[in-house]
Amino acid sequence: MSRGRAATRLADLGRLAGQVDGVAERRRDGLLEWRYRGRLVARQLDGTHVVIRASFASRDFWRQSFPETFSVPKRFAKHMMVVADLEHGNADAVEDAVIGAWELQSGAAQPKQGPVETAAAPARRSAASTNFGGTP
Repeated sequence: MSRGRAATRLADLGRLAGQVDGVAERRRDGLLEWRYRGRLVARQLDGTHVVIRASFASRDFWRQSFPETFSVPKRFAKHMMVVADLEHGNADAVEDAVIGAWELQSGAAQPKQGPVETAAAPARRSAASTNFGGTP
């Protein structure tokens, strides 16, 4: 996969972030970042990697389930973040991790009315989904 593919995935990530409620995209020092009401959802580290906010449990899940996609470099070991490889990684997994980061930051993942709210979670994911990986 070329650096151009990673750039396409960054653009797809921007489109996804634009579809979830309250997430704003901006550039800082030439790199993209996405925030929900000022709270970090994800940010570009370089041309092929983004760091995504994740609970420690989610971070472990992503690393174990998609080791070619997610890693936790030493500098992030004590932080609730996981690094995604856009060049070699699984685009669907990255998309799900970004949606999970938005849910973490917005509180959308926490049930407000018991099972009814929990049952609505897949609908939120579906509504926010985009063709991130470029496959139909």
